[in-house]
Amino acid sequence: MENSPKFDERPWGNFTILDEGDDFKVKRIEVLPEKRLSYQKHAHRSEHWFVVRGTAKVTLNGAEILVKAGEAVDIPVGTAHRVENPEAEVLLVFIETQTGDYFGEDDIVRLADDFGRMNQE
Repeated sequence: MENSPKFDERPWGNFTILDEGDDFKVKRIEVLPEKRLSYQKHAHRSEHWFVVRGTAKVTLNGAEILVKAGEAVDIPVGTAHRVENPEAEVLLVFIETQTGDYFGEDDIVRLADDFGRMNQE
């Protein structure tokens, strides 16, 4: 499935789109040990993250929380957020459910990024 629209490799890991419709998108996201995604926000979608493996270090508007396997966190529209895998050897896996009216990658406003992707995907 590599390089298909359903699977995408990123510097921090990868994601697979499991299902999508006009008002939702569901992804399986894997974050490599000691990596993190951009600190970002969205104008058109909210997100619900359910952790299935590992522990997620989640930043919401500057506040950090730990979300363990079997737990979930909600990210409302417009909330600055980031997920990080603080583990040294365990892959972080979570299911992201997006709801809203637009799910394009250009709805990402990056506030900080470890990989120099501030103005592009």
